[in-house]
Amino acid sequence: MRYEIRIEGHLSETLANAFPELEHVVMSCQTVLFGTVIDEAQLFGLLTRCQSLGLRVMEMRQLPE
Repeated sequence: MRYEIRIEGHLSETLANAFPELEHVVMSCQTVLFGTVIDEAQLFGLLTRCQSLGLRVMEMRQLPE
């Protein structure tokens, strides 16, 4: 499954590198992480990583295949 996670603000390269399994793009006032997530455990791990880094998740959604 492919997912998109929208983070408030612009992530530095260092923070973006904390998510090596995802690609990212910086847009106005937010950073979009996106890529393939193999299961719910990985998805919850990504969200936990966001929380532990103090990132505010604005939106998360599954993308069409």
